[in-house]
Amino acid sequence: MNYSKAILEFCLSNRVSTTEVADALGKSGVLPRVQPINFNFYRVGPVKTVFTANYSNYAVHEQIRHVNKGDVVIIFAHNCDDRAIIGDLISKYILLYKGAAAVIVKGLVRDASSLRREGYAVWAEGFTPLGCFNIPADPFPEDLMQQIKQDYEGGIAVCDDGGVTIMSKHLLNEEMLNRLQRIEMQEDIWFFCLDTLKWDTKKIVCDKAYLTEQDLLSSVHINQLQELNKSLDNSK
Repeated sequence: MNYSKAILEFCLSNRVSTTEVADALGKSGVLPRVQPINFNFYRVGPVKTVFTANYSNYAVHEQIRHVNKGDVVIIFAHNCDDRAIIGDLISKYILLYKGAAAVIVKGLVRDASSLRREGYAVWAEGFTPLGCFNIPADPFPEDLMQQIKQDYEGGIAVCDDGGVTIMSKHLLNEEMLNRLQRIEMQEDIWFFCLDTLKWDTKKIVCDKAYLTEQDLLSSVHINQLQELNKSLDNSK
């Protein structure tokens, strides 16, 4: 079974949120400090990593030629300080002409008004009008680049208003798919207990009273309880 494809399709069909994925990963997997430029977007796709460094985005222009349709492109910057890595031109090329699902910048972007006006699916750490230079520069540190590729390349990124959560390639297996399914089951039961049974949140989340007080649960819920008795916060 192609678990990478199954997980991607499960996330899309169930609109699994960044919060739910982070919970399925045992409270981990979030790309720090990255926020959406535009809201009400939901994007899922395989991760394509891009690297640039030393006040230059020349390497970005080179590497985005190899983006595939449906990729979530993550641009990592080193020693670019307060300069924007990309703006509206590169965003348009990646999203419109290369067909990427989303662009994520571990750094700053510029052309904020244009990015918002065009409704581009971009996530970044913030804005600045000050851009990088488009000339060659010393490359991204090799050891750090290899570590980032190991952590992210070929994984699956989920992007929404909450930010970005990534499932690493080595986690795209049956266990990960099961954990995502259990998260969906858990959400269904939690909100049933809150909205219908009017339980308080301590009884639901902390005490997990639904595991023992089953009289008011539906037969569907009861069939799910065996799976939900397993902690999602254990090591992956």
